[in-house]
Amino acid sequence: MIPRFGRTPESGRRYVIRPGAYAILLRGDELLVTYQHAPHDEFQLPGGGIDPGESPVSALHREVYEETGYTMTTPRRLGAFRRFTYMPEYDKWAEKVCAIYVARPALRLGPPLETDHEPVWMPAKVAAKVLANEGDRQFVRTFLL
Repeated sequence: MIPRFGRTPESGRRYVIRPGAYAILLRGDELLVTYQHAPHDEFQLPGGGIDPGESPVSALHREVYEETGYTMTTPRRLGAFRRFTYMPEYDKWAEKVCAIYVARPALRLGPPLETDHEPVWMPAKVAAKVLANEGDRQFVRTFLL
């Protein structure tokens, strides 16, 4: 069973299943995260939704590049969690099934393609406290141990 973090699903509400892939990108003792300006100001692990027909690893490469401007190498799956949330950018309630990978950041090719995201290097121990969702924080803490 995949662990759940965050709010309990609301009885009677319809949730669309939204698979996604997210990366823990460590360089020394710093983690590459993304600061998302909209729809909420928050720090997140880089990553996002897996499009139909796309593999999780392909989606992860695409999303990391779009949100940080970096490429990455050698992704390795750590596990997964799920959370129930409202996605204002899509105007839908979703059961997000989040696959978490660890990978190595590689080249920065330029600024993020998604202009509401900003790449931020921060101490991994700080990231484990400030990431916006509990599942991301838990996976980072577990990885650091």
